[in-house]
Amino acid sequence: MTLGVRIGVAVASVVAAALVVPLGAVAWRADGWDGLRPSDWGALRFTLGQAMVSAALSVLLAVPVARALARRRFAGRGAVILLLGAPFILPVIVAVLGLVAVFGRSGPVNTLLTAVGLEPVSIYGAHGVVLAHVFFNMPLATRLIVQGWQAIPGERLRLAASLGFTTRDTFRLLEWPMLRAVVPGVFLVIFLICTTSFAVALALGGGPNATTVELAIYEAFRFDFDLGRAAMLGALQLILGATAAVLSLRLALPSGFGAGQDRVVPRWDSQGWAVRMQDSVAIGLACAFLLLPVAIVLGDGIGHVTTLPAAVWWGALRSLVIAVAAALLTTSLALAMAIAATRPHGGWIEVAGTLSVAASPLVLGTGLFLLVLPVANPVVLALPVTLFVNVVLGLPFALRALIPAMRDLIRDYDRLSASLNLSGWAWLRLVGLPRLRRPLGFAAGLTAALAAGDLGVIALFASPDQATLPLVLYQLMGSYRMDEAKAAALLLIALSLGVFWLFERGSRDA
Repeated sequence: MTLGVRIGVAVASVVAAALVVPLGAVAWRADGWDGLRPSDWGALRFTLGQAMVSAALSVLLAVPVARALARRRFAGRGAVILLLGAPFILPVIVAVLGLVAVFGRSGPVNTLLTAVGLEPVSIYGAHGVVLAHVFFNMPLATRLIVQGWQAIPGERLRLAASLGFTTRDTFRLLEWPMLRAVVPGVFLVIFLICTTSFAVALALGGGPNATTVELAIYEAFRFDFDLGRAAMLGALQLILGATAAVLSLRLALPSGFGAGQDRVVPRWDSQGWAVRMQDSVAIGLACAFLLLPVAIVLGDGIGHVTTLPAAVWWGALRSLVIAVAAALLTTSLALAMAIAATRPHGGWIEVAGTLSVAASPLVLGTGLFLLVLPVANPVVLALPVTLFVNVVLGLPFALRALIPAMRDLIRDYDRLSASLNLSGWAWLRLVGLPRLRRPLGFAAGLTAALAAGDLGVIALFASPDQATLPLVLYQLMGSYRMDEAKAAALLLIALSLGVFWLFERGSRDA
């Protein structure tokens, strides 16, 4: 077993322990075990149903957008790709405000429906939860699927053009095998994200019939302080995640394209006016759906950025430090796990890394609080614990970007590397890092953006002088200082997109 594989196995073991130990701490402190209520089983059914629908719609809508972005080169393409990621890293409450502004009773959508004589629609209830999840997760699906399209060697596209492939032929023989390899993992990650939905269900759920498991965990903590029930629900959520991860591994198939030289070539199969129109419509509708709610909420905050209190700027600095540290740590650990996961019997490592997205942040945060409390003041460790949780929760997204690329790399270059006696650091420096440049940059940028906008454990541990920018934003909203809150949200978006752009910039094609 090589050093890289041993490191990957060790990291996966630590990640698995980080998920199980806090859950065990909550269960150990429970006073009693009364079992799950009928409402909890209803929450489970709703969670599974809305997660399936949300993930399926997110992926189905992302495929034509990712395809259009992959085969079109136009002025401002990089800015469009960057801005399309804004909803996924936007604070949930800010995004919900934007969705209500667009799809609410007095929003432009219902105004248009009323004008043409149709009944207005309500954003609250199960359909509102699904709409919000698609709004959040379609950008993530788009970016991950774009990575798959970029992994198709340019030489294959050039050969397809020389053989006179039509758009349908290219899709059937080149693009469909890529989607078959990439989409199951993307669907899995989004499905797991939707199963842990909390703020969306709380804001738009509309009562007991639209309650998720994570919301039931919150109710067990907040209203009943029933640690036993919360632990059971958290364990149930992990079991669901493990089952989905195993199924995803069985469904994903290798694309088998072979090696290439990373050249960017024109898409000769997509030069007709009909195909151009199709791509333009896909990109235009995606931009309108994803950016209009963000623009409505943040537009009012531009004029108040210069009057923000000092606490906002200090919070932004703390968020920046956590974001950069989380990006570097997560990508390093994910790279080691990806190397180990692509070796024989490495499937459990991919499951362990992906499973962290199914962990309840509430259970994880409470368990860490209970573990830290006997030995140290949790407030003092607020920022390190927040960094640790962001690294653990960021691993699934990094692995989704790295593992498919690592599988292709191992398949195409493993024998050549062995014949040249390349291993260890020499292999990583000469073969691994150059070939993984794009997914590594994307993984680091996405992790940094998510860490910058995270409001999780920091809310349980932090004192006022340790607040990150998302926590300061929520405090401003709680005190009804909405103009300053919108300005802080604008600053948070700029910070998140900025760190994403900086990490990904070096991995873009020229």
